[in-house]
Amino acid sequence: MLAALLALWGLAASAQTAWVSSEKDNALTLVDLKTLSVAGVVPTCKRPRHMQVAPDGKRLFVACAESGQADVIDIASRKTVGRVSLGDDPEAFDFSKDGKALYVSAEDEGALVTIDAASGKTLASVPVGKEPEGVRTSPDGKLVFVTSEVANMVHAVDTATGKLVKNIAVGKRPRRMVFTPDGSQLWVTNELGASISVISVKDLAVVQTIPLELKGVRAEDITPVGLAMTRDGKTAFVGMGRANHVGVIDVASRKLARTVLVGKRAWHVALSPDESRLVATNGLSDDVTIVETATGKALKSVPVGRVPYMAVVLN
Repeated sequence: MLAALLALWGLAASAQTAWVSSEKDNALTLVDLKTLSVAGVVPTCKRPRHMQVAPDGKRLFVACAESGQADVIDIASRKTVGRVSLGDDPEAFDFSKDGKALYVSAEDEGALVTIDAASGKTLASVPVGKEPEGVRTSPDGKLVFVTSEVANMVHAVDTATGKLVKNIAVGKRPRRMVFTPDGSQLWVTNELGASISVISVKDLAVVQTIPLELKGVRAEDITPVGLAMTRDGKTAFVGMGRANHVGVIDVASRKLARTVLVGKRAWHVALSPDESRLVATNGLSDDVTIVETATGKALKSVPVGRVPYMAVVLN
């Protein structure tokens, strides 16, 4: 009997689960992508927003704006195992390639701050444009990129020297970024530009701007933020904000192939590990929409916490 229970527990533990942060709740909601239902709630610090799995694959770091900390959660036990100071009102972050440092966008300071991931000690601070937002470390770990919502730029910083390498002009109010699998391009959403800027990492320059359009929707209501890309680099997904849709982009042609109606203000998007499901967090309808990626069908919208910010999908 015990062996059977342990086997069942193992199956449950390996199920694909979306961990959803909500700005108005001090907790993460867990959504089972097989049953399309809430599977639990994990307490965390105040106003959880950005989340990322540590390079060891065992811990989830949750940036809490009102706590000025990252809550470090052991994924297996779903328990907090530590807290790391991130400074006042941390927006987003990414890890260094070796996982020893966190690169944090400090919105109030207008800086990209490097923090020791173990101690929380500030190691460096680089001034960037006002209201820095998204942060992405290049796959080779040599550069870290941060968007500035006010300056309409992406700033490239050398991780070895801590020096600003280049300011790259993009669209209006850039938010989040994703690399193509080969690391040659960085795609950036422009929330108030209804577009995506494609940056050549080699040249640190925009090579193309992809317009986002939706029949019957005004351009000013297409406000893209979250981005995700498949491991084969063939398909990208974008949350279209107030347009209440997720856009599906053919990467080769850089054209919008289809759109999927989801909840209100589709904010972030996240792919499941097997890429069979996409989770869209809907900030104004307090739910997440689970989309079947093969068909583009919205399977179900599941109520979660208040003002959901983003999801991370784990096995």
